[in-house]
Amino acid sequence: MKIISYLSIVLVMGLFMVSCSNGQQKVAEGTIAEDVNVEEFAKHIDGAQLLDVRTPDEWSEGIIEGATMANIYEDDFDANLAKLDKEKPVAVYCKSGGRSGQAMAKMNQLGFKEVYNLKGGIGAWNGADKLTVKP
Repeated sequence: MKIISYLSIVLVMGLFMVSCSNGQQKVAEGTIAEDVNVEEFAKHIDGAQLLDVRTPDEWSEGIIEGATMANIYEDDFDANLAKLDKEKPVAVYCKSGGRSGQAMAKMNQLGFKEVYNLKGGIGAWNGADKLTVKP
C-alpha cells in the first residue's frame, strides 16, 4: 500500500511539472531561450540576428528576409554560432522547429543572452502568409 501511495505522489508531481511548462527551456539565470509563435517571432526579428539552421536545399526554397544560414548538420555550425554577438537577440528557425530548438539550446549553453525559436518553423511562417524571399 505504501508503494502505491508513493507512486501516486511521484505521478502527481510529474504531471504538475509537465503542466507548468510554458515553452521555455531550462536556461541560465538572466537569459532567455523561448519557443514563440509566428506573431511573436515576427516582433522579435527587428533588431535581432536572424538565423536559419536548415540545409542548403531547404534554404534555396525561400528564407525569411535578412536571415543568415548556418546549417546545423555541418561541421562548421559551432564556428558559425561563434560569429554571432551573444549579447544581441537571436531569432532562429528551421523547417518545423526541431532543429532550431536544438540550436537554441546550444546557444543557451554557449552563453547567448536572448534566443527565440520559431515554433513550427518556416512551415508555420508560410502557413501564416508571412513573406519569404529567394536567397
